[in-house]
Amino acid sequence: MAELRTGQGILRRKPIETIEEAEETEAHGEHLTRVLGLWQLTAIGVGGIIGAGIFSLAGTIANGVAGPAVLVSFLIAGVASAAAAFSYAEFAGMIPRAGSAYTYGYAVLGEIGGWFIGWDLLLEYTAIVAVVAIGISGYINFLLGEANAHLPAWMLGAPGTGAGHRVDLFAALLCLLIAWLLNMGIKSAARFETVVVGLKVIVVLLVIGVGFFHINSDNYTPFFPFGISGAFTGAATVFFAVFGYDAMSTAAEESKDAQRHMPRAILYSLAISMVLYVLACLVLTGMQNYKDIDKASGFSTAFKSVGLGGIADVIAAGAIIGILTVMFTFMLGVTRVWFAMSRDGLLPKWFAKTHPTRHVPTRVTWIVGAASAAIAGLVPIGEAAELTNIGILLAFAVVCTAVIVLRYRRPDLPRSFRCPWVPVVPGIGVAASIWLITYLAWQTWVRFAVWFVVGLVVYFAYSYKHSELAHADARGIPRD
Repeated sequence: MAELRTGQGILRRKPIETIEEAEETEAHGEHLTRVLGLWQLTAIGVGGIIGAGIFSLAGTIANGVAGPAVLVSFLIAGVASAAAAFSYAEFAGMIPRAGSAYTYGYAVLGEIGGWFIGWDLLLEYTAIVAVVAIGISGYINFLLGEANAHLPAWMLGAPGTGAGHRVDLFAALLCLLIAWLLNMGIKSAARFETVVVGLKVIVVLLVIGVGFFHINSDNYTPFFPFGISGAFTGAATVFFAVFGYDAMSTAAEESKDAQRHMPRAILYSLAISMVLYVLACLVLTGMQNYKDIDKASGFSTAFKSVGLGGIADVIAAGAIIGILTVMFTFMLGVTRVWFAMSRDGLLPKWFAKTHPTRHVPTRVTWIVGAASAAIAGLVPIGEAAELTNIGILLAFAVVCTAVIVLRYRRPDLPRSFRCPWVPVVPGIGVAASIWLITYLAWQTWVRFAVWFVVGLVVYFAYSYKHSELAHADARGIPRD
């Protein structure tokens, strides 16, 4: 039996039975089209996970945070991510709707909980798009240097990243390019994503296969040059590189058979990606001493250092193409979260309008494209990367907690996938997420606190009164 009323005020919840129903209100311009299959979803997930983590952040973390123990950083982040992935898979099969963690939180923890998860994801996903764009820009600069092309210093990096740098123009333009691609329609965009993900995996396999024969085991010593804490600090920083499935799950409403395909796509994409991450980190830190690894284009410079300049150029080109898929996945994610929040009335309905023929949220896509372009162009990659993690870790903790709560509150609900060993597995996800949060810099907490306060103001000034559930309460309509 459905709950007739599910809380009042800020704790009101959307009954899961009503969320499961297709709320496709084409007359109001809020319709998304179900066109994505299992392997397209998996490609979007792999596209979101593999990218900046290998091609940019691996070198950054190895050089100044963890040394060869960057491998451990990825494993720690991967364990925490895997525990959360099982929780996401259960929800994705049970609530095949746009919004992912926001929608799950709204259904289980109430409106205020769902609001803050969604509000956090708007910032986190947008910042991730920017971080990835900056990573691509580093490889573009590498290729330009190889071709002896000399561009004006003002356009090569954000302020403070080098002499004369004023804006990372390539990074900003890439953000706008992805926004344009997403506005072409999810079917066309997903085809592009699938092809490019395939090319990216081939490049990563090339890195691993060729690099394996140029490993110098002496480079692994010392393995923990920054101590064990360095590995954990690295894990907190690279965490966003191992959870692209979260952003992919926001596209559940555009999946042909979300209840069956979403859980599989989540687990497949994480498993494939973690194997490639581990092998790639072994190669990178084995080919070159961690002190010499280039932070901007680690693999390209590592291959060049052993006399494989041609392969270095191929890797740089592959990185540019491949990292685009990460931008695609997370911009897709933030636009679908924004769309879902607007459709629920927590943000103005104007944002929920979709294109009449392509059925994509055009308005929010261009806004996100412009915002991520501004961050990518003006903020250094280290500061932007730190901005991405705290909200995501909190969202993971909330989703894992929600799985436990719902198992006890609604054991009768049909679940196409069940998270194993509840509450142990989701409990590990909660503990690991909170643990990793403690390793983030204090500046990250300050930025998060500011965004939290802004969200609090927006919620009570607008969302509390305008949400669909608030209107239902005002009319005395039971939510069953």
